[in-house]
Amino acid sequence: MENMKTDQQIGVVRKPRTKIVCTLGPASRSVPMVEKLLKAGMNVARFNFSHGSYEYHQETLDNLRIAMDNTGILCAVMLDTKGPEIRTGFLKDGKPIQLKQGQEITISTDYNIKGDENMICMSYKKLAHDVKPGSVILCADGTISFTVLACDTENGLVRCRCENTAVLGERKNVNLPGVIVDLPTLTEKDKEDILKWGVPNKIDMIALSFVRKGSDLVEVRKLLGEHAKSILLMSKVENQEGVANFDEILANSDAFMVARGDLGMEIPIEKIFLAQKVMVYKCNIQGKPVVTATQMLESMIKSPRPTRAEATDVANAVLDGTDCVMLSGETAAGAYPELAVLTMARICVEAENTINYSDVFKRIAANAPIPMSPLESLASAAVRTANSSKATLILVLTRGGSTAKLVAKYRPGMPILSVVVPEIKTDSFDWSCSDETPARQSLIFRGLVPVLSAGSAKASHAESTEEVLEFALQHAKVKGLCKAGDAVVALHRVGTASIIKIINGLSSIATYSKTNTAATLASVAAGCSYNEDRGIPGGKEPKKKSKGIDFLAAGLLRRNWSCRM
Repeated sequence: MENMKTDQQIGVVRKPRTKIVCTLGPASRSVPMVEKLLKAGMNVARFNFSHGSYEYHQETLDNLRIAMDNTGILCAVMLDTKGPEIRTGFLKDGKPIQLKQGQEITISTDYNIKGDENMICMSYKKLAHDVKPGSVILCADGTISFTVLACDTENGLVRCRCENTAVLGERKNVNLPGVIVDLPTLTEKDKEDILKWGVPNKIDMIALSFVRKGSDLVEVRKLLGEHAKSILLMSKVENQEGVANFDEILANSDAFMVARGDLGMEIPIEKIFLAQKVMVYKCNIQGKPVVTATQMLESMIKSPRPTRAEATDVANAVLDGTDCVMLSGETAAGAYPELAVLTMARICVEAENTINYSDVFKRIAANAPIPMSPLESLASAAVRTANSSKATLILVLTRGGSTAKLVAKYRPGMPILSVVVPEIKTDSFDWSCSDETPARQSLIFRGLVPVLSAGSAKASHAESTEEVLEFALQHAKVKGLCKAGDAVVALHRVGTASIIKIINGLSSIATYSKTNTAATLASVAAGCSYNEDRGIPGGKEPKKKSKGIDFLAAGLLRRNWSCRM
């Protein structure tokens, strides 16, 4: 412990490798404030479509794009859908009602009723059919709890007992723990939000609320049609049905969000930590980016300092393996939006400094698919090479971003500079050039630093590649990612061959092409045989896949990280 030093003590100031998602709202939607958030560390801007009109969100997005132009900082755009919801209804005279512990009250499914102390209404038509005596109904973010006493299915009435004294206002959210709710994952409002606002504005990703099964993602892709290839789908599991179907949901998702708000009211409170760790673990193993969200620095809505528990929560999410941490009300409506981002960034950096990246690499490699795809084999070899050569940076030249994302899956201990090279396409009638979407979408992967490269006018592919490499190295030096004399591992293509190149002092000292002989060199340099690494015929028998996830769920065996202090 006495050897542990903070970044401030050793004079190091750096951006966290963990990415930060910020919800934009009244406190943070002006151009000057968005510029401050970008400089503080915002990587993804979240647009919460549970609130606000299209005009409101359009103005915010326009301000974000102006701020990006002014600062030269890329930021991804996330549309978070409202999703299906159940709410309480309106009240007589619009005044809140006082509820007392032990008081009995009737809930009606007739949403035209104006509620009072004796009867309130809820928007779910099948409430009386789906709950039963003993069921729990939670209102207003779980602050009000009702126990079901009796159900009248003919008249759509549910008799309940209030379990705590509280004041109930109009249109409060409702949760039904343990109940499979018969509502569509994608509502008509969600469809309109996506097609009328999201698609025309070329958003980068959609966070889908209350995903319950893998087929929900299939339906959304059908809705998007030709745009499905350019928009990432991020699933939010927020009820028990979604937890039960987690594996199939993850298989059909591009990314995942651990949304602990509604989930925390749908499953036992003491199991939230376990659900978070299992979900993050499985995302890491599959190389799917994962966001940890809800109340991470909640007290900073009003206070300039977070609680100790909040600071620990953010750090533990980083240690668990999350790619992103998210701020909601802290930036949308808080008094200190910029400070909240700066605070979160500092916590992330400190947590990242304690991770043993070699152990993390071994854990992910032990669960890698056998046989690996050629691209993933190359990505893992690049990380092995970077770790063994003590490189300060991994440099990846990419067009669609797939290679860089696979490198990020193996969690190297150094940043990954993903140089997105524009792809020029032509047919008989027109020329087109790929946009910056791949660069922005990579902003949800831990450790990835995207940069857009200009097109090259060089005659040969090799000359063009060297020009882009030189540009990337100079950019990395300017950004403080490396300096003269540092070892840099570069990953790119030359013709049909994929190359791992070690650059030292800005001059190439070794090049490995993706052939068996060369890959053996890369693997041996990292301390293992090529055949053992790949599990191919003629090599050692591959190690059996770890049952870590089963142990993790049953006995909370931690394999995610280890500290060096």
